[in-house]
Amino acid sequence: MAKGKKKGGILDFVENYTGDKVIWMVVLLLMMFSILSVFSSTSLLAQQKHESRVSIVRVQCLVVLAGLAIITFCCWIKNIKVFETISKYGFAFSLILLLWIVFKIKTPIIRAADINGAWRVIKVFGFQIHVYEVVKVAMIMYLAWAVNALKEDSFTLLPKLAGLFKHPERLNTTTAKKVFYIYIPILITSGLILVGGTSSALFIGMMMILTIFIGGVNLKEVFLLGLAAVAYVGIVIGLYDLTKNNEKPIVLSERITTARSRMDTDMDQLMQQMLDNPRNSKEFQDAADALKQPVSALIAIKEGGVLGKGPGRSTQRYIVPVLFGDYMFSFFVEEYGLWGALLLIILYASLLSRGALLAKNCDNYFAKVVLAGLVLLISCQAFMHMAINVHLAPQTGQTLPLISHGTSSFLAFSFAFGIILSISRMIHTKVQKTIDKAEPIVAPHDEIRDSISQTEEEI
Repeated sequence: MAKGKKKGGILDFVENYTGDKVIWMVVLLLMMFSILSVFSSTSLLAQQKHESRVSIVRVQCLVVLAGLAIITFCCWIKNIKVFETISKYGFAFSLILLLWIVFKIKTPIIRAADINGAWRVIKVFGFQIHVYEVVKVAMIMYLAWAVNALKEDSFTLLPKLAGLFKHPERLNTTTAKKVFYIYIPILITSGLILVGGTSSALFIGMMMILTIFIGGVNLKEVFLLGLAAVAYVGIVIGLYDLTKNNEKPIVLSERITTARSRMDTDMDQLMQQMLDNPRNSKEFQDAADALKQPVSALIAIKEGGVLGKGPGRSTQRYIVPVLFGDYMFSFFVEEYGLWGALLLIILYASLLSRGALLAKNCDNYFAKVVLAGLVLLISCQAFMHMAINVHLAPQTGQTLPLISHGTSSFLAFSFAFGIILSISRMIHTKVQKTIDKAEPIVAPHDEIRDSISQTEEEI
């Protein structure tokens, strides 16, 4: 094709706008698996909602299309400053959402709602938004902006506030800026999440700390921040222990109790508890309820074997109520076997390795940090989900990115993938421009042919 001649239609889009092809392959495969898995795993959900699985998968298809639209829109953004500007307000946006559910604010249009006693959801015109799924992406973006602004010394709010104090120079130090823009937002976000979910607070807090570490924050300071977070959790648990017998405990007792029960789950002990008590006793039922999901997940993995039972042939979907969410990996193994599990692991590992390669070749500091942070968030959540399913980690309620049933999580991760793919496209575009400007090592084909012809004539 002659130089400068443009391709048409879909070929032009694929060549110039889609971003990294490997990551696109990961996204499309995960979305395809999501539709297949949601259709097969939602038998109990269909019964609870009194609707067919076809209607559920129809909604999932619409969610997938919405996710693709978000990713495509992000891919069309050519200026990294757009994402940088959005990221600047990530903490403020997260703070509003978290305060909304902590104080259980209800208005005719927007209202906080609880799920199984935990206030984690905001409903807007009936559309349900899982706050933590949005906050985890928003905070990674915000912290990427914060460490970049710290590097460039481009903060504006703190210098304005410094003028209100007697010694403004104390607020213009690098340490003060780190505390104000990075450490305080991390602690506030983690603390507000802790009100509704201990495990979510720990996971999101860990991801935020990893992001600022990638962003170049001193390892010693990161370690001290981690100690502060651990101390904070210890204080919360201590307050709970001191006031749990009061009429109005200081700390939400049900969340601490839930977290402890998950950490203390001993399957052998619970099995013995079932054997030692009659079936109609409370002790037997409590043990059975505690064992139902983790044991069923292990059974699903065991029955899947190497090749799996095949699509639509899972039996544990009739037993585990949230198999399509918290235990999607075990369901996937039951139907698609060890080879299916290895494929998922390869997909998320490919995302991690490809993201590391792209970050290494990225010369924009904000883009480098936000890309690495989002790739780590997606891959770490995926591997944690898998570890929980095989009983290597306590239950945290983390979904399998772009596969588990859940609109808020799916769209939030679609936005994250959109940013990753957009940055990858910017990197590829810059590399291509550099290649185009470079002088060729070997002369073009036409010049070589003309030179050979001229030599033959002279001979």
